[in-house]
Amino acid sequence: MQTSNSEKAALRIAQEAVATLLRWAESPINFTEYISDSDCTERAKKLLSFDAQSSKIGALQLLFDEVKLRHDRNQNRVKHWCQMQEIPDSDPMVPYPLQDGYPPDPTAYKKRVREKLDPHLKDTQSSNWQNLSLLSLILEKYGFCLNYDSENVAFVDIARITGAVAAALAQNPSAEYFSLVAGDLSGIQSFIYTISTDGALKSLRARSFYLELVTEEIVQQLLDTLDLPRTSVIYAGGGNLYILTPFQENKEKINNLQERLNRWLLKEFQGKVFLALDYENLQCEWVSGSDFKQSWNQAIKKINAQKQRKFNHQLDQLLEIQESYTPCKVCHRDDTEDLKLLNPNEADSSLACPTCRAMFNLGGVLFKINSLVRSHHPKLQDSQPLHTINFQIGDRPEDYIYYHLFEGRKPIIDQPELVLLINNWSINDYSFSRFEGKTLPWLLGNYFQQGEEGYMRAGEFAEISQKAGCISRVGYLRMDVDNLGQIFAKGLEQTNNYSLPRVAGLSRQMSYFFKTYLNGLAKSRSDNLPKNIQCLHNSERPHLLFIYAGGDDLFVVGAWHEVVEFSFDVYQAFRCYTGYNPDITLSAGISLAPIKYPLYQSADDSGDAEQKAKSNGRDSLGLFGQVFKWDAWLGNSEQLMLSHEDRDYLDKVENVPLQGVLPFVRRLNQPSIEYSQSFIRNLLIVAQLREQKIKEAEEEKKRDISYFLHLPKLAYALSRLPKQVQENPEFKPIRQSLMSPRNSPYFRAIATWLELLNRES
Repeated sequence: MQTSNSEKAALRIAQEAVATLLRWAESPINFTEYISDSDCTERAKKLLSFDAQSSKIGALQLLFDEVKLRHDRNQNRVKHWCQMQEIPDSDPMVPYPLQDGYPPDPTAYKKRVREKLDPHLKDTQSSNWQNLSLLSLILEKYGFCLNYDSENVAFVDIARITGAVAAALAQNPSAEYFSLVAGDLSGIQSFIYTISTDGALKSLRARSFYLELVTEEIVQQLLDTLDLPRTSVIYAGGGNLYILTPFQENKEKINNLQERLNRWLLKEFQGKVFLALDYENLQCEWVSGSDFKQSWNQAIKKINAQKQRKFNHQLDQLLEIQESYTPCKVCHRDDTEDLKLLNPNEADSSLACPTCRAMFNLGGVLFKINSLVRSHHPKLQDSQPLHTINFQIGDRPEDYIYYHLFEGRKPIIDQPELVLLINNWSINDYSFSRFEGKTLPWLLGNYFQQGEEGYMRAGEFAEISQKAGCISRVGYLRMDVDNLGQIFAKGLEQTNNYSLPRVAGLSRQMSYFFKTYLNGLAKSRSDNLPKNIQCLHNSERPHLLFIYAGGDDLFVVGAWHEVVEFSFDVYQAFRCYTGYNPDITLSAGISLAPIKYPLYQSADDSGDAEQKAKSNGRDSLGLFGQVFKWDAWLGNSEQLMLSHEDRDYLDKVENVPLQGVLPFVRRLNQPSIEYSQSFIRNLLIVAQLREQKIKEAEEEKKRDISYFLHLPKLAYALSRLPKQVQENPEFKPIRQSLMSPRNSPYFRAIATWLELLNRES
């Protein structure tokens, strides 16, 4: 296939960016003499102030420091700096920012860059310098932690956006406008979660993977339609996409592609999944300044408006009379009579539709997959993939797309169209000659604990809990970033940092955390957590399965006690990763369920708990039927759930050594403190009494009485504990803290957690 002018322009920018990186690293390699500017690349560099001077590269300040949503927030916060280290070939650890208040010394990192890159790039005539995929990987691998010209603009982001601008200008070097294409794949949750228990976890993970691939295919369809290279993609993940394109004089290309894709989606997903797709024009000069936000926000408004009138261009297809048949036992669709056993090896397996059978089969091989090959051919010569996914987007031969899934990182293929390498940053793999430079890193939150059938079953997770001495339950965690839309729309306004490279940088760093670093956090907890975190146990938490981990959210299933503790790990890791910015927080909901409980209901329950956490002013966790701020769960702060008046009243009460939920559970769950089940029951009774008295006191406006009437009952419960417990020095601070009204709101959560940890049935 002939290289387009847009791809040539993007390649020139990538070559110059890598040459600039080498010059900064004091490498003897000089490729600059082979780079010749065209009108489009020269103008792109001018628009982004990218003049390839190595003196402009330096230590990168954490961009999250600049996000501000509240006008009253203190501006004099300590700066954070990114560690100077490359992304390893696989399993990268969370690179927590440095908080010392000064930039790190680049000397050691310069040496590292030279040692790693010189062997691959020393021959300036080699094909590596013509490999846009490889050069883009190098910029990401080594340039994600460096700045360019501005302290908080990553070198990789300024290089990527300059390349995207050059690619757009290549089709019209004198253009006055670009177009920002935005897309949103809505209905993802409806497709993923609405399934029954039979084969659920395997099918659920497959459905999540499948929709990630659908998003990838939509992006590729857009790039093919607009004749653009991959470097034009600003962001793609979590069902959202943004692409910088040449100025669109009319909507014909975009509209035709959207209609074709939505007809396919309507047929494939029975109306559950819809693609909103539109664009907004922007002046060329806006790409490097704050005016860019006007086009960004306007594009989002157009997308949201489309989502209110889904499939309005496919009404003929929607109004077709469909004959109803026996519903699929897994997803409940009733528009097909092609029902067969979900698992042919089990006689009592549910009767399932073709889609559910395909998802079940896909789920059986996903844990082995390391690479995917996109092709228009149903079979690859001399290659045996583990599985093949077919997208029939239209009736033309070119509308048949196949993704061949391979276990190896370097499948031997001829004339590939595109190779997706999962969570792979290996320069050797991207320079593999058989790939012909048509490679792409595909980030995927895909941690799993392997069981008898690849993924662990719900029953195995429940058994793990029981073997740990806990009640037999499966845990379901849903978590996402609070106010994400506001963070991108307004978060950089107050600090005058709004620009396309910075927005791209925020998107990239969010994706890194949820799609990459969380894998490491689950796989090797001890290596991936910041120091001095609060936890119940310091052990690993391996018995988890990532159903979905996208641009800003996740859905995790596993042994319930590990899921609960993993949520605390994720929150504390994310807060440290974002420099403890008070405007960047997470909310989460966790549900616990028996093995046979319908999975779609468990997903709804955890989603409801998450929504209650959002309604609690965000930055909260819903768990055990209770909702508190994370600091209250962790015991990091004062009594956060009280009003200001109540806090003023309780300030008269002596401070206590323990506050919150986790500190009590950690202390009371020690082998040295033995208590009976009756103590837990009495604590629950006390919690119920307190809640009742609070309700009565609110009606009578007797605040002081409300916080003390339950204490005699609590004192009685404590007096019933064995003498050796009461005389245990470790129990004294527990008793003192339990008797403080500051901790009374947490009694139900404390008692419930302890009961579940110590009950086996």
